[in-house]
Amino acid sequence: MRRFIFQTAAGTALLACGLTVGLAQDRDHDRDRDDAYYQQRDSYFHDEHWRARLFERVREDVDRVQSSTFPVSRDEFRLARTKQELNELQDKLAAGRYDEREVDDVVGALQRVVDSNKLSPRDREMLADDVSRIRDYRDHHDQWGERR
Repeated sequence: MRRFIFQTAAGTALLACGLTVGLAQDRDHDRDRDDAYYQQRDSYFHDEHWRARLFERVREDVDRVQSSTFPVSRDEFRLARTKQELNELQDKLAAGRYDEREVDDVVGALQRVVDSNKLSPRDREMLADDVSRIRDYRDHHDQWGERR
């Protein structure tokens, strides 16, 4: 009986150790993938042509945050609302119409995500940077075509 208990305890300990190592490796892989995303994003904004694709980049950032958000939550709702506002803005811009109110709606929706969602510090910083870039777009949109 003692032997059985000892073998069971030893087997459980080995299993727990193996799972811990596996989870640690998964976290390392996720961290590496996150680092690569943030590095790629940073290099994107060093290219001189990033302004032409600003709203696509914002959508990618929102999609990234949304992929790690618990479904059917207020956080998810705010992210979905932000994407809806982005769609409306991009539709107008694609039709050649600038609508400052639409830009303000996107800024407001994205700012609510930054202020209210449970975000990692990196994601919060990334989306806050997006808010800042959209505000810059709003303030200088008429000059952006010249700076491309």
